[in-house]
Amino acid sequence: MITYLKGKYIEKEPNHTVMEVNGIGYEVRISLNTFSQIKNLDSGILQTHLQVKEDAHILFGFAEMQEKQRFLDLISINGVGPGTALMILSSLTPSEIHEAIVSEDVNLIQRVKGVGAKTAQRIILELKDKLKKEDVFEKSPSGTGVRSNSLRNEALSALLVLGFPKAQAEKNIDLIIKEKGGGVTLEELIRLALKNSR
Repeated sequence: MITYLKGKYIEKEPNHTVMEVNGIGYEVRISLNTFSQIKNLDSGILQTHLQVKEDAHILFGFAEMQEKQRFLDLISINGVGPGTALMILSSLTPSEIHEAIVSEDVNLIQRVKGVGAKTAQRIILELKDKLKKEDVFEKSPSGTGVRSNSLRNEALSALLVLGFPKAQAEKNIDLIIKEKGGGVTLEELIRLALKNSR
């Protein structure tokens, strides 16, 4: 898995860029949101997601981690492919997408080219609870919210790799973070979640 690229922008277009890293040029598909952030840069870092298909390996790049997370959220939904996810991210900022889903604004999402009413409703239905949980972590006192959110994602990834069902893993992690607050370490969080899964 290619997690990010750090190098020079050799070519920049509204829908893709070519980035040179150690003498190798990577073609990366991007949103207009990312293009607007990199168009005046000679070099930089792109967060990436590699899609492996039978006939192609396609890299998608993001100027911000938040945009990458929204992309991953969107493509996790049945019927929303990477092309549609990039179209949504080209039409709305990651924050606007977040707000539209949490406030159940079907019309705003539906305005994106290629997104029908049913798809917009499915996006909201499947993502609103997840994004509301993110809001709870980010708004927690003493500035621990962002750390908790990052911790939650890392612990969830570890549990999924270990073969735990996503719904059960999320439930266990959320309960532990609620009980322990921001003081819990990643190792402790994973260990307690494993214990609760038995």
